[in-house]
Amino acid sequence: MKDRRERVDITKVDDELTRRELLRRAALGTIVLVYGSAGAKTAVAGVPKFRHRELAGTLRIIQWSHFVPAYDKWFDNVYVKRWGQANDTEVRVDHVNLAELPSRAAAEVASQSGHDLFQFLSPPAAYEDRVIALNDIVQQVERKVGKIGRVGRKSTYNPRTKKYFGFADNYVPDPVHYRADLWGEVGLRPTTWDNISRAAPRLKAMGNPIGIGMSNELDSNMALIALLQCFGAYIQNADARVTIKSKGTRDALNFMRDLYRRGMTSEVFAWTASSNNDAFLAGRLSLAMNAISIARSAEQRNLRFNRDIRLLPIPDGPGPRMGLEHVMGVYVIWKFAQNKRAARKFLLDIGTKYTGHFLNSYFYNFPAFPGSVKNIPVRLRRNTSYPNEVPGRYPILDRISKNWTTNVGHPGYSNAAIDEVFNKFIVPQMFARVARGDMTADEAMRAAHREMTPIFNKWRARKKI
Repeated sequence: MKDRRERVDITKVDDELTRRELLRRAALGTIVLVYGSAGAKTAVAGVPKFRHRELAGTLRIIQWSHFVPAYDKWFDNVYVKRWGQANDTEVRVDHVNLAELPSRAAAEVASQSGHDLFQFLSPPAAYEDRVIALNDIVQQVERKVGKIGRVGRKSTYNPRTKKYFGFADNYVPDPVHYRADLWGEVGLRPTTWDNISRAAPRLKAMGNPIGIGMSNELDSNMALIALLQCFGAYIQNADARVTIKSKGTRDALNFMRDLYRRGMTSEVFAWTASSNNDAFLAGRLSLAMNAISIARSAEQRNLRFNRDIRLLPIPDGPGPRMGLEHVMGVYVIWKFAQNKRAARKFLLDIGTKYTGHFLNSYFYNFPAFPGSVKNIPVRLRRNTSYPNEVPGRYPILDRISKNWTTNVGHPGYSNAAIDEVFNKFIVPQMFARVARGDMTADEAMRAAHREMTPIFNKWRARKKI
């Protein structure tokens, strides 16, 4: 089926996100809204007869094509179908590649049309004025299952405006994946950044370098911000003031420069979100920082080194041992949504009963409301039905999620300035400049500070931070 493209009059969009920013986010030259684009898939479920007129109409949802495909199969064919029948609502779900989500969001905002529920994979705080507040939905879920977790709250709540701009249904722990057979030859484990630095030259010489991206994509963003934290460096402080210019940042940049030169390859500068998965599963990497899609794919394919894959928390460094969620699932309801009532009911239901999502993502999706899935440590110790699953591999995820996972923007909230910094990939670009030798650590750090400061000033002037 050919794509149907509709040009959008962006003059109707107010200035909260500028014309230039919408064009940049859409990344299409002129903003277009694409239906049925390459790589997208649509599921339709429910009962379109609306006998009870309870939530009559169609609920339109867009979200990513999950890295554990079995989850999408269950979500579309079981969960959404049952929800649609129970609520007498037709549900249409569009799945797109995660890299397409920012441009699709910008296009929908520009056209003031699209989906009722839009799921982002990082906190979309810059869209706060384009979405409805979800405080009441969060409060209803909390009354049923208990408080939202720290990561979910700090990723979706604006303490300045007192508004939940999004609804966090899940976050994804980000363990280190490493090959125990290869690291065994070196005689080390990647429990500290120092160990990784020491092992890197030998691992690279063996043909299995370290795989940490320095590219304009989500995985690189998450991994490098986590690395900063391990060196005591942060984009902002708790008061939303830029703090990137620090000794910790300088040390992290110099560390990564040396690690790249001694133990990595230039491919990391051009990685996409799936590149570290692909390289690890091809047997080329000794270590990668990623969600468990790597381990699950190795099991599904029954790779020869499947049982040699181990998971560990973020390596210990000179600063606090603190990683990030790999992705942060955040739904928003646009102000222009056509079926807000059904969208709100959908969020209420998904927030209060998340066990099916946790199990059918095979432990990928951790609940943003911890009480919505009972006995997580016990469940992690049990085998699932996943093919060639390695017993005992996944219980570490509970400790990672509780002890070493925080939000983008830590120690502050995931605010609009952090959202813009994240989506402009300022942190990966800073690291890449130093690793390639284009700038010194001090030069790159100062350049990042100059880029970040007007962003924070803009959103502070708009009273969003």
